[in-house]
Amino acid sequence: MQNCRKFAEHLWNNFLGGQSSTRPLGNAVLDGIDFAIVTGSTQHWDELAKAISEYGKQKKIYLSAAPQCPFPDKWLSSAIETGHFDYIWVQFYNNPPCQYNGNTENLKTYWNKWIGTKAGQVFLGLPAAPEAAGSGYISPNVLISEVLPFINGSSKYGGVMIWSKFYDKGYSTAIKAHV
Repeated sequence: MQNCRKFAEHLWNNFLGGQSSTRPLGNAVLDGIDFAIVTGSTQHWDELAKAISEYGKQKKIYLSAAPQCPFPDKWLSSAIETGHFDYIWVQFYNNPPCQYNGNTENLKTYWNKWIGTKAGQVFLGLPAAPEAAGSGYISPNVLISEVLPFINGSSKYGGVMIWSKFYDKGYSTAIKAHV
């Protein structure tokens, strides 16, 4: 826990609202931290989230996470369950057990698991084009007609996260009015 507190202090002083002579972004002050952990240790992310949140008493710090859709996420589950995360961008692609695969049942089942977490808002993470990810692409028509009517009724529904802008050649425009 001590190391987590020291790292949270480093993040506060160098990127968030604190003071340091070694701020890599100069005077820029970020308003949050995103946990995008897909490898390495599964330990202490919860302690780090708690330690960063302590600085939120001085200035609002947004915490977000980008877990994979298999539930619970191998790396971030304990951190998300601290209740300190404002947003989670669940990656419903490159994960055959819970992504769209010609029907929406697996996706819906796992969506229901994710909205049961202690996170604030949950976003459906999707690839912007078939070539943006190895698998899990949902056409805008299927998303609009079969998925969005199911998920946007949730009180935790935050929207749709698209990966990535580079591949977005009209996907976000096609779904914008429906999200």
